[in-house]
Amino acid sequence: MYHPDLIRHPDSCPALVLNADYTPLSYYPLSIWPWQTAIKAVFLDRVDIVAEYEREVRSPTARIKLPSVIALKQYVKPSAFPAFTRFNLFLRDKFECQYCGCGHDLTFDHIIPRAQGGRTTWENVATACAPCNLKKGGRTPKQAGMPLHIEAIRPTSWQLQEHGRRFPPNFLHATWRDWLYWDVELEA
Repeated sequence: MYHPDLIRHPDSCPALVLNADYTPLSYYPLSIWPWQTAIKAVFLDRVDIVAEYEREVRSPTARIKLPSVIALKQYVKPSAFPAFTRFNLFLRDKFECQYCGCGHDLTFDHIIPRAQGGRTTWENVATACAPCNLKKGGRTPKQAGMPLHIEAIRPTSWQLQEHGRRFPPNFLHATWRDWLYWDVELEA
């Protein structure tokens, strides 16, 4: 019987990228590279192979198992503060409307509306579902009688990483599990 990795297309064999201290570069989005980038980094001696898929790629003169986990040889210092993006905002707010708590039809809302001088900053934008955003309109939460569940703050990269650990990706190869710490109970 074939190992499941052997019948996988190489494009479905990404490599989990660890920093030089063997921690993931990021949890969310998970730090993964396509197989071609991982192989190139191996040949340029920029990474160590930690684990491999059973799947091989071949050239006329060589065969190599695709790396499933690689570690950078040089440590990359993570940024203290993440970029302000829609995705990072949703991650900060745990993919929930900050007015009603639902997780559907999400958008973002200016706490102090732009019409009242509000700016697009971490401290003035919150995740909102479309119905709550429409209901609040051009008013402040206090004017609309819609208090926020949590205060809008500028998160650190560490805080976003912690929030991201609550949302494991759809695909986790067995060789990745030793390096990722999703909120699972450890065996004693």
